[in-house]
Amino acid sequence: MTNWNDYNNADEQQEYDIIPKGTLAKVRMTIKPGGYDDPAQGWTGGYATCGDTGAVYLNAEFVVLDGKYAKRKIWSLIGLHSPKGADWTNMGRSFVKGILNSARGLSAKDNSDKALSARRINSFADLDGIEFVAKIDVGKDVHGNPKNEIKLAITPDHKDYAAIIGQAAPAVNHQQPPQNPAAQPASNPNRPSWAQ
Repeated sequence: MTNWNDYNNADEQQEYDIIPKGTLAKVRMTIKPGGYDDPAQGWTGGYATCGDTGAVYLNAEFVVLDGKYAKRKIWSLIGLHSPKGADWTNMGRSFVKGILNSARGLSAKDNSDKALSARRINSFADLDGIEFVAKIDVGKDVHGNPKNEIKLAITPDHKDYAAIIGQAAPAVNHQQPPQNPAAQPASNPNRPSWAQ
């Protein structure tokens, strides 16, 4: 029986090293609702978050589904709007397009009617729970420590896509792991300067 006030028999903490930069893995994305809606932009359902600086984004959590890093979580922001200009918006739109291509098995070069239709969503709810192949990157948390993040979806045009999306394959590392281990990523990821 577990006693709420006695932690002597609790499991020991686990320390996680950073997943190596360039690792490819199948992930499931969920969106932490921020409660911000702007119907004029099509942002409904409370999925978007508006930060203190006026930047609007999706606060995304990615869970690695298969392989050596299965069940590990990575947090990243997907830009929707920045008062500083269109860069963050454009990067966010490109990333979502990549996610849709990856999840729906579309080549980035496919401009058929079926592909064009598959790259449309009804709302951000269509992205909540979507599974795709991601390239894991390493950035910095609010304290300057390395943390994992995801900024790139891998599409069927990539040579390893079919093996990763189709089966429980180990994550593929294309580069050497970083030398600095880090603790579990912070739940409030660091925003790039242009998104603040």
